[in-house]
Formats: sequence, structure tokens, C-alpha cells
Amino acid sequence: MIDLKYYEQLARLGVFTKSDVEKLVGKSETADSLLQNYKRRGLIDQVKRNLYVTKSLETGQAIAGRYRIASKIKPRSYITHHSAFEYYGYANQVYYEVYVSAETKFAEFSYDDVRYRFISPRIHEGVVMNPDGVRTTDVERTTLDSINDFERIGGLEELLNCLDALPSLRESRLISYLGQYNKRFLYQKTGYILSHFQEKFRLSEGFFELCEHEKGKSVRYFYNAIRFESPTYDSRWKLLVPEDLLAIVSKGVEDTGEIR
Repeated sequence: MIDLKYYEQLARLGVFTKSDVEKLVGKSETADSLLQNYKRRGLIDQVKRNLYVTKSLETGQAIAGRYRIASKIKPRSYITHHSAFEYYGYANQVYYEVYVSAETKFAEFSYDDVRYRFISPRIHEGVVMNPDGVRTTDVERTTLDSINDFERIGGLEELLNCLDALPSLRESRLISYLGQYNKRFLYQKTGYILSHFQEKFRLSEGFFELCEHEKGKSVRYFYNAIRFESPTYDSRWKLLVPEDLLAIVSKGVEDTGEIR
């Protein structure tokens, strides 16, 4: 019978795969036996196929939280969009969904009342490993991903709340990631939104001149639903926008959306 000599090592891992167990025990068959034995005894739990969490002996709950689990779904998977804002503590709301990017797609799944959803990455830089083993996009990449996709993930009001909570943004990284996106509409939206936070983030006029130069000549709706509202035209950004963007936060206007 397999004893508890590996429990402490698995507890340190928190979340692991069969290959991690094989490294501890040396053989595939032994790893299978240990996983079956520990699952039966309630020491570990299966999150999904080939992904496990260690359970606390005191509480019976998974030792690893949602963000560490998400960082282990795929090799080098990482937290992105609103979930990254949540991890950093800048989100106004905490969702029962975790948005995860990786080099290869995975089927979304639920564990412990949390839904893990795959988001195809638009760019590949701007990913950091945090001291607690959670891999996330940095705040600049998180900001641009969220501006790009706010109609599908989180909504405009929540995005503005997150930006209001952010202490700083590094202009050089914003410029680098915008160049990798190479998307005119993103330059347009980024210039428009961040112009409302220019003083807060100490963004140079050169940054906005770059966004203005790269935005192209097309006039666009800032978001789809605004065509049914009473938008105003912003000539600098060639966008049909709300009359007062920051009033959306103060008035609590809902503009949430879900990824499709």
C-alpha cells in the first residue's frame, strides 16, 4: 500500500500532472497507483484529464487557488484579460470565470464552481511568472487585451474601473505591444480611452500622436451597441463615442458582455 511519503511534495506543488508524479516515483505504473490511492483517500482531487490538485489535510479544500490551477492547464498557460486584473487586485468585480491563454487550445471546463475559458492570444510577449507560481500577462498587456476585447469580456464599465484602480502604466511597453497587435482599431480605442487617463499614467503627447497616426482613416463605432444610443463624434479619434466616457463609471451604466 502506498503511504503518505509523497503527500508533502505534492502539497508543495499544489497543482500537478501525472508527469510531475512520475518524476517523484520514477515509474508510470507507480504514478498511476499513487494517483488512484490518493484520490480514493481524499488527499488529491482531479480537476480535469491529467490535472490534479492536492487537498489540505485541515480543510479538505484544494491547496492551489484558481490562478495557480489555470497556470498549469497547458504548458506555459497564463492568466489574461479581466482575470489578470483580478489577480493583481485591480478589478472591481471577481468573476466565476478565469480567462486563460496558451499556445494550444483547450476545451473549457469547470472545477469547484469556476469556469476556465480559453482565449486565443493575439500576441505572445508580455507574460510574466509571479513569485507564487502564477503566470499572467503584465499590466500593459492586460490593459491592451482588455481594451481590444471589452465588448466580449468584462464590459466597458468594468474596464474603466480597472484602469481607475491601476497605479501606473509603462508607455514603452504599451507602444511595443500595440506594434505587435498592429491593429488600427486598437490604436483608435487605446488613444481615445487612455486620453482620459493621460495625466494619471503620465503618458506623453507623443504616445497619443503615435496612436492617432496609426489609427487609419476609418470612422468607427466605439462599440457596437452605441449605434442605438446617442453618440457624439470625436474628430481626433474618428470614433462615435459616449458624450462623457468617465460618467459611465459614476452612473454605473451596465455594458457587460460575454465571450462568444
